Amino acid sequence: MANTRDMRRRIKSIKNTAQITKAMEMVAASKMRKAQQIAMAGRAYADLLNRMSASVARRVEEDDHPLLTHRPVEKELLLVISTDKGLCGALNTNLLREVVKTDAATSYVTAGRKGRQFIERSRRRLLADFEMKDHVKFLESKRISKFLIEKFLAREVDRVSVAYTSFVNTVIQRPLIQPILPIAEMAKKLEAGVGAHEAGKGLEEARQDDVEHVFEPSADAVLEALLPQYVHFQVYHMFLESRASEHSARMVAMKNATDNAKQIIKDLTLEYNKVRQASITNELLEITTAQMAMG
Repeated sequence: MANTRDMRRRIKSIKNTAQITKAMEMVAASKMRKAQQIAMAGRAYADLLNRMSASVARRVEEDDHPLLTHRPVEKELLLVISTDKGLCGALNTNLLREVVKTDAATSYVTAGRKGRQFIERSRRRLLADFEMKDHVKFLESKRISKFLIEKFLAREVDRVSVAYTSFVNTVIQRPLIQPILPIAEMAKKLEAGVGAHEAGKGLEEARQDDVEHVFEPSADAVLEALLPQYVHFQVYHMFLESRASEHSARMVAMKNATDNAKQIIKDLTLEYNKVRQASITNELLEITTAQMAMG
């Protein structure tokens, strides 16, 4: 039968662990609310920018701008947006499971320690690694998107995609691999109704914007300003979605850990009381037996 002293130590240890997981749950919940608000606030602008870019891309030739040029895909560049820390459930595992499906000729850029470690362990070609703060700023993500654009314009890669986790709600986060260059591919996805935030309604809303555009001062000037901005904001918004997903997944994981710890404490306390009661009963029997023997 288990020693009561060992059981008390185990119960105390689990209580301490439960306090830690509870504190992490509260911190993650606080960050989650802020990250969700920022991600949700940017979706309206992202969707409008998607529809406008898709509409413009349908009305110009691919040769009008290098970011629209579609080439046979021989080399692909994939930006992997993961987390720096663990303790967020299967968030990174689900994302990296999608990354594994990519072609062997794919090169990788990582933002997040977990993604970098996976790429290095799997001996894949890592071109660059960027460190991002927990609170993502547009200028920080812009240096990454500029790097991706430079690689595409230099014809070092034929397609650029981003692997990130799309925030659905607090308990559901969906891993996605979304192409961003050439922009014509994104336009085709929107026309098929499978855009990042417009699934099921992208085609209908895009058709509502199906109007003739007049470019001022010229189509080249508009494309030169619009298309890079489109890529920059898309990458930035994917970071926001990933951060909201991370904090949501961590809050849920820590809540589950805290609940499990409480259940273990409850079971151990019950077992401890049984052992203690059995020990007291044995002592009473010994005392009674001794009294009866002494007569």
